[in-house]
Amino acid sequence: MFSADDLYVLPVDKWIQAGVQWMSQNLRPFFQLVKWPVEHLLGLIEHTLQGLPFPVFVILAGLIAWRLSTRGIALFTVISLVVIAFTGVWAEAVTTLALITTAIVLCVCISIPIGILCARSDTAWGVVRPILDVMQTTPTFVYLVPIVMMFGVGTVPGEVAVIMAAAPPLIRFTNLGIRMVDREMVEAGLAFGATGRQLLWEVQLPLAMPTILGGLNQTVLTAMVMSVVVAMIGAEGLGLVVLQGLGRLDVGRAAVGGLAIVLLAMTLDRITQSVAKSKGGKGSPLRAALLRLVGRQQGAAAPVGNQAARPT
Repeated sequence: MFSADDLYVLPVDKWIQAGVQWMSQNLRPFFQLVKWPVEHLLGLIEHTLQGLPFPVFVILAGLIAWRLSTRGIALFTVISLVVIAFTGVWAEAVTTLALITTAIVLCVCISIPIGILCARSDTAWGVVRPILDVMQTTPTFVYLVPIVMMFGVGTVPGEVAVIMAAAPPLIRFTNLGIRMVDREMVEAGLAFGATGRQLLWEVQLPLAMPTILGGLNQTVLTAMVMSVVVAMIGAEGLGLVVLQGLGRLDVGRAAVGGLAIVLLAMTLDRITQSVAKSKGGKGSPLRAALLRLVGRQQGAAAPVGNQAARPT
């Protein structure tokens, strides 16, 4: 009887293996070029965070959380960091936080420009969209195989995998936020003689900022999840604590790492959600949050923005 097992099997696995090997052998300088800024930025952030004394770190984190969100979230941030320290995985937690911070910085620098390009060009969106579909539906463990072949093992290759997994949500949300801007607002800007650049910076991006910050929240959570998975290729941090606990059948050690991961993830999630929902009169949520961070009121900066927006 006819069976699917009787069909000819395409050697797709061998094609992919040969392609990855060719890339790893012939594009080595390109991969080193990609790895260089990631390695240096990660090293700088991790060295800075590890160099802060524990009390100073906790106080600064609490103050930042308070200025960007609420007192309740600031208190939760302080308590979470203290609990993590008491569980004995403080250094690993700081390393994980450095991984996430580096991923956020690079994802913002990469994803938002790509999202803007996709929002302004249907052709670009038609090219980028299937790539994002593949990246977001690919299981996280599958990322590790080509990363190891192209970049090796360790914390820096793990960071590259984190960035690859965390970038797509921000691209999608940036594109969606700009496309969702009311067409009447865009036409009003054009009627006042705004150029394409002015329209983008003064109209579209401020109105799209809540959606973009929602994408940033998803990027943070994805980076948090992936920073644990990349422990399988030698990346340091809390993921390595969990992996070591599983390898030794040490349930307590794995549970301690899992608890620290949960506390960090909840803290980052609450802070980014508060930034996305920030309201303070005129201006975008990001601007309102940044003004609170530096101790200024939104209304105090409004006349400057209004004066800059007045047509000449």
